[in-house]
Amino acid sequence: MWGSMSLSAIHHCWLAVGLTLVSTSALGDESDVTVPMHGKGRATYYVQAQVADLDINDFMVDTGSGYLTINEQTLNALQERKQARYVKELRAILANGSELVIPIYAINQLRIGGCTLLNVEAAVFPGRTRQILGLSALNKAAPFTFSVDPPELVLSNCARNVEASSKQPALAEATVPAETAAISVTTNPPHP
Repeated sequence: MWGSMSLSAIHHCWLAVGLTLVSTSALGDESDVTVPMHGKGRATYYVQAQVADLDINDFMVDTGSGYLTINEQTLNALQERKQARYVKELRAILANGSELVIPIYAINQLRIGGCTLLNVEAAVFPGRTRQILGLSALNKAAPFTFSVDPPELVLSNCARNVEASSKQPALAEATVPAETAAISVTTNPPHP
């Protein structure tokens, strides 16, 4: 097929396919939620999020973090309200060679802008450490887009995720590959 086409025709064909893919994803879905981000320092972006019925806090957006990360202070408040459930622990080896045991809890609810997610797994770090919006939350709202110009997150399938999560009593662990570009991250939602 390609043998009889000129190089220019092949480029036009691929350009048309690329534009179709870009325009389809740029149109968005009616369940897409756009959440503004704000910068704090160099190349670090934050969103405001609410864990369960606690106060709204800043969460650093980190697509390299496998988990939503909360601190012990947040966990204690969630446990008082019975809105967190212990799931497991992970052992991490730090750069200096020391080992750290990190407890993982299922958080009943996380609100990021107008997007509500249920049963999100969160790693708990000591003290009042910075809280991070990682892939355990972002994958529930996949596909998502991280944009620096303008600084915003576009989360998809929020309504579907709320409904689907409420039907699943137990958390399922899934690894979803993320394709990373300079200003855009897109993940594929897990198939039920």
